[in-house]
Amino acid sequence: MTSRIPRDSRLRLVRPRPLAAAPRAMNQRRSRRPAPRPPEGTPAPAELARMARSGLAGAARVARWADPALRPGHDDGSSDGRGTLSAATAERAAAELGLTPDQVRHDWDTARLAGLVEVHGDVARPGWRLRAWNRDDSAVLRGWVALFDAWSIAHPEAADHEPAAVAEVVSAMPQVLSFLQLSAGPVPMEQLLDLLEQRVTELRTERCEVPYGPRPEPLTQQPEAVAVVDTPLAPLLDWALHALASVGALTYGDGHATLTPLGSWAVWVKLEQICVAAQSPAGNIEQNAEDMLRGCSQLRPNAARAEYRAWLAARPVGSAVAELLDAARGEDALLRGLAFEALRVVGGPAEPDVRAVTEKTPLRPYALLWLAEHDGIDPEDAHEVLTREEATWMWVDTAAAVADHGEAPLLVRHLESAVQPTIPALLDEVRAVGHPRTVQVLVALAAAHPDPALAKAVRRAAFQVHTGGN
Repeated sequence: MTSRIPRDSRLRLVRPRPLAAAPRAMNQRRSRRPAPRPPEGTPAPAELARMARSGLAGAARVARWADPALRPGHDDGSSDGRGTLSAATAERAAAELGLTPDQVRHDWDTARLAGLVEVHGDVARPGWRLRAWNRDDSAVLRGWVALFDAWSIAHPEAADHEPAAVAEVVSAMPQVLSFLQLSAGPVPMEQLLDLLEQRVTELRTERCEVPYGPRPEPLTQQPEAVAVVDTPLAPLLDWALHALASVGALTYGDGHATLTPLGSWAVWVKLEQICVAAQSPAGNIEQNAEDMLRGCSQLRPNAARAEYRAWLAARPVGSAVAELLDAARGEDALLRGLAFEALRVVGGPAEPDVRAVTEKTPLRPYALLWLAEHDGIDPEDAHEVLTREEATWMWVDTAAAVADHGEAPLLVRHLESAVQPTIPALLDEVRAVGHPRTVQVLVALAAAHPDPALAKAVRRAAFQVHTGGN
């Protein structure tokens, strides 16, 4: 990869190792920390979810239309194979929904970015968030945050903007949004522009490197840098604010910007993520497999394995294994990884059931790793049983779990676990593997990575996957 740090071993959600090798203190739960409360005046989660449902109503409507209309076997029931709607399908949807084709395409793109629609090859199907749309406020808010993270894709910049400057502005906008959140009111564009210029200057300073040896004559190496430095940022700030307004994160007009309640809440959540200590759940033995795994996701590895053992001891092995595999088949990649960690605690009795799911795409890479380790292969070498495509699919799946439940630095470090030797090779193979969360993973990685040039390349790849371009 591009890092100078030696590659770490493969990233695991809960890394298996002998219990004796872990310090006794690792079995202890972390001390509790009161859950942080959002700023005063923040609407309740139910009200925030209502706002998100309202803002994404058009996208949800098109996604629901797509469920029966784009199923395999329908005469024209497909996207164009690249994730965008074909002209004929857009016309048909417009006629049935009473919209224009452009409105249909816009709502379709929004539905994809929010995870309401997943495209597998030339087949579109509802995402898990759409299925939970009317009953699960957290799924609705996660969908809106996914759209919020993808604001620069949802509203692309003008073609005449300098690409390097665009990447710098995208990298600098989190600080602008944080300032808006702390201001808790309208902020003049002049003040935001001054902050943006300061942050862009910091980004340029941070990536400067002092060359070793004799300094070359600075004759032919300056024009490109000068072009970027001289690029006016006011038009790019205007584009960024309009883009964020288009996804419902803020309002922008009369030279002022103000975060919406949803936008303020989302920024606060992202600021708090790095500060929230893990909370240990109680009573996991009484929970179903999915809830038990969610509770154990906040525990250290040895404490989680202790919870798995207690949960398994209270159930017949066969039904427990079946329940864990059902949880692994769900849409949450974190639960998929944790389910197989629990199956490692089961050991040999789980082998027939695990072997039976090796032909199921979402579970195959995890099952192959489980079987390899069960057969005595060192956990550090077990990944060699996967094909390049399977390893890449699992890399994206794990990245989706980190993006949904982890912290930005962990997502950046996850780059080191990829089998591809370079970022371009990784992006090419990630685009080709067809994981339904590819766009969201790339958007989250671009937002988290501190290197503007790499973030720009990842963001471009996300846009290409989203639009089906090359």
